[in-house]
Amino acid sequence: MWTASRALAFPLRRLPGTTAARQFHASVCVRHAAPPLTSPGPPPPVHEANPDPALPPPPSDSTAGPTTHFGFRTIPEHEKETLVGKVFGNVAQSYDLMNDVMSGGVHRLWKDHYMRTLAPSSTTQHLDVAGGTGDIAFRFLDHVRGVTPGGGLGTAKVTVVDINPAMLEVGKRRALDLGYRDSTHLEFLEGNAENLHQIPDASVDLYTIAFGIRNCTHVDRVLAEAYRVLKPGGRLSVLEFSSVNNPLLGPLYEFYSFRIIPAMGDLVAGDRESYAYLVESIRKFPAQPVFRDMIKTAGFKVQGQGWEDLTFGVAAIHTGFKI
Repeated sequence: MWTASRALAFPLRRLPGTTAARQFHASVCVRHAAPPLTSPGPPPPVHEANPDPALPPPPSDSTAGPTTHFGFRTIPEHEKETLVGKVFGNVAQSYDLMNDVMSGGVHRLWKDHYMRTLAPSSTTQHLDVAGGTGDIAFRFLDHVRGVTPGGGLGTAKVTVVDINPAMLEVGKRRALDLGYRDSTHLEFLEGNAENLHQIPDASVDLYTIAFGIRNCTHVDRVLAEAYRVLKPGGRLSVLEFSSVNNPLLGPLYEFYSFRIIPAMGDLVAGDRESYAYLVESIRKFPAQPVFRDMIKTAGFKVQGQGWEDLTFGVAAIHTGFKI
């Protein structure tokens, strides 16, 4: 039987000029340390009653000043960072499980493919933003060891920046478990994607943000900071849930997203609200062509169409270069 979870696990779509893919990293935008699918509209947001007392109550609609979205809710801009931080504080200890639920288990393949396309070397200076638990950072270090004679790391280094202390603590524990104790090659910082004050201008070769940029309040500021810290010729790479346009997969993915994922979040983590937010945040993120244009507006050079769809657009890799 064709099921939503089997549809998600369908091999990555082949695109012209790309190879078949083999891996969701959900974090948040970092501080001091799609459009809806074309299928019938999703059910109403599940926020009115705010059944989870661990989450802050919905803000008053009468609040004046600039607003933004938190899932499908409209909130004052200044509240989003706290609300998103609460979500990821809740899920930090079950992060791998959350990723498996959100992607049907395919996020591991996406991330493996992602690192192969980045192809870092023993000299690459890598900044991974919204990467607190180290999912991308450890793949970077493993890849460099695999391509360096003698299995060393050379002068390669990855700096992980995240807003959420709980996520960073998970990453630090994992680093110790994996034997990455040398700060020469790996560093964890608490910081804000919209203001990377700890990172000097033109200091990194590679900037990645995986499944994190959609949680940021001002995506344009995140991209501007990425441009600032990259060296000339440096690479921006964004891995993010995206917009599915396949007429067969779309309705199944919609059902899985709005019906199965929140229910599984409730079942396996006792946290329906956080998982419902994560689904809604995906739907609010710009579709591939729109986000590509945002990258170009930030000053990056985009080659070809500017992105690679994974699993029919369930996720996508966006690339830009600082020229």
